[in-house]
Amino acid sequence: MEKDFRREDLQDEIRIYTDLLNKAIEGVQKKIVGKRKEIELVLATLFAEGHVLLEGIPGVAKTLMAKTIASVLGLDFKRVQATPDLLPSDIIGVQIYDTKLGQFVFRRGPIFTNILFVDEINRAPPKTQSALLEAMQERQVTVEGVTYKLPRPFLVIATMNPIEVEGTFPLSEAQVDRFLSKVVVDYPTAEETVTILDRYYDIVESETLQHILSLTEVLNIIEIVKKIYVDANIKKYIALIVEASRRHPLVKLGASPRGAIALYLLSKSIAFMKGRDYVTPDDVKYVAYTALAHRIILRSEARISGVTPYDIINDILEKVETP
Repeated sequence: MEKDFRREDLQDEIRIYTDLLNKAIEGVQKKIVGKRKEIELVLATLFAEGHVLLEGIPGVAKTLMAKTIASVLGLDFKRVQATPDLLPSDIIGVQIYDTKLGQFVFRRGPIFTNILFVDEINRAPPKTQSALLEAMQERQVTVEGVTYKLPRPFLVIATMNPIEVEGTFPLSEAQVDRFLSKVVVDYPTAEETVTILDRYYDIVESETLQHILSLTEVLNIIEIVKKIYVDANIKKYIALIVEASRRHPLVKLGASPRGAIALYLLSKSIAFMKGRDYVTPDDVKYVAYTALAHRIILRSEARISGVTPYDIINDILEKVETP
């Protein structure tokens, strides 16, 4: 009976926070027209304590989306523009000599924030990329032998232009795999474009949005998401999907166990956002593309034929039996 009461208490908490979260998403959509699923996936990544790679051509509001999400959630936000001359110390921070104190002191860089937005991460040199990704994994930085913990929550939102390759340093597959999710921001529809034009001045002139959630409430949500129940059959379903990605004839390299973990964590986040204390197969399907697409490396013949990782995932979801 005690266990049942605990689940009822959890359901009450979920109901309260999902109501607030829906208001927060509506707040984001005051500036971001449409893109509800993309917003949900970024939030799901935050609540799973992962990091997200935003892919899209310039001008589809990737920066505005990240900044607006931070504002509505009441989180600290910093932005870094990646360039070929960007150094690790430009992000992490640097030791400087304080003449008044007569000693070196650490001046913290923009990485000490809740949401770090790294625009065009593939323009940063590999040394800077690796320093950033190490901080993402360890959630701490070490300077001159001293370790500094990063704040919690800590979310890196990095963008990449899928078209432009001149003057860039492509992320290795191992680096891309460090991102829990990859969210593709596509063109708006014709109707959404008209809405953007109608609301243009409201979007660009309103600097701040009301905080719907607070830092404490976001941390509470992260703890609630950890308690979302995942049945053994759902776990097996996740494992079979990941295994199928490795066995597919058009795939050179499938998803690693990190891909299974991404499916697991994002499914829990989405279940919470849908107001449930348990994960369903539909939750797994909802996040399958964002969790796995950037982890699948295709064979050359597949790329030549125009097959994409999304086609592979579609094929896998059709063939793997749903529990």
